[in-house]
Amino acid sequence: MKSLRHAAQFIVPALFALTAAAGFLVLAVARRVVTPMRRLVDTEILAIDTGAQTIELRRTPDTELPGRYGLFTTGTYGYVKLGAVLSADATTVRRKLLTKIEPGANVDRGASFSGAYYQSPAELHLRWENVLIGSPAGPCPAWFFPAASSTWVIQVHGRGTTRAECLRAVPVLHAAGLPTLVVSYRNDGEAPRTKAGAYALGASEWRDVDAAIAYALRHGAEKIVLMGWSMGGAVSLQAAVSSGNRDRIAGVILESPVVDWRTVLRFQAKVARVRPPLPELAMGALQLPLTARLSGADEPILFDRLDMVARADELRAPILILHSDDDGFVPADASHALQEARPDLVTMPRFTVARHTKLWNYDEKGWSTAITQWLEAQGLSASA
Repeated sequence: MKSLRHAAQFIVPALFALTAAAGFLVLAVARRVVTPMRRLVDTEILAIDTGAQTIELRRTPDTELPGRYGLFTTGTYGYVKLGAVLSADATTVRRKLLTKIEPGANVDRGASFSGAYYQSPAELHLRWENVLIGSPAGPCPAWFFPAASSTWVIQVHGRGTTRAECLRAVPVLHAAGLPTLVVSYRNDGEAPRTKAGAYALGASEWRDVDAAIAYALRHGAEKIVLMGWSMGGAVSLQAAVSSGNRDRIAGVILESPVVDWRTVLRFQAKVARVRPPLPELAMGALQLPLTARLSGADEPILFDRLDMVARADELRAPILILHSDDDGFVPADASHALQEARPDLVTMPRFTVARHTKLWNYDEKGWSTAITQWLEAQGLSASA
């Protein structure tokens, strides 16, 4: 008995320490889910030829693809535009520079490859204005591109980006005669910060989009089309089923959307080599008031409510899903599942090869045509 008591003196504290360590790890994973992230340094700049205006990059599944892209850099330039692939081998890609880099410029090797090709609304050469939308979180800045129709499009950007991500879609929507409101939402770096400053994965951000819907209706809109990119898709879907003005929502366009967060987080955990059961435990922690706060969230996040495949019966408006089967970041599985659950509402043309939120960059014509034809089929286009 004495030896057992002696052993217990060591075993019990060890078990407490092990439990505490496991709990800390779960909360750390949960915190990563809700913390607004900085741009990932995912691209290496190997060389720049200022004479030929070309750039050599380390070859990755993103940098090797044709099309127009952006590159967030540090040094003399914060952002440069990239054009066609000029040559490639097993490890490198040489592309045309569309932003002129002067001799002697300092550009660091680490960069972030992006589909957000435009950074300012002025680049589109369309009439636009800055507006503020009063939301429950506070005044959220937005860009408004006027047009003749009383059907307005409200665009919602994704996680870790800003509303500039949405600018690629403005020309095709403007060509269809639709006014476009490109909005920000809480904790995105442009709109107000909540107390915790954390993402709610759409569970609260939709209220800022709902405020944008109300703004549009007060300023002449009769019908609304929501367009959400990546996490903005989750936000838009929550607005589509929760808004008090949902009867005015005439359509939803989803670009590389998050339709079910569990599917996405399991996939991303696997890519990051976070082993089971950590992803499930982290999602469980985010659903309970105490552990949600310890994880950095403002309030619990109920993943069942964010699963729009399970809630497919609640959807009313027609939906266009633009999602590459080779997305690489947000798998298209849940998008396909939503299309299968609501074939009466969901149109999902097949896209491959393109990476996450880079369908416009890889296949601008096919992407734009899909939007134009869907708007016409739904009777939403004002250009006919």
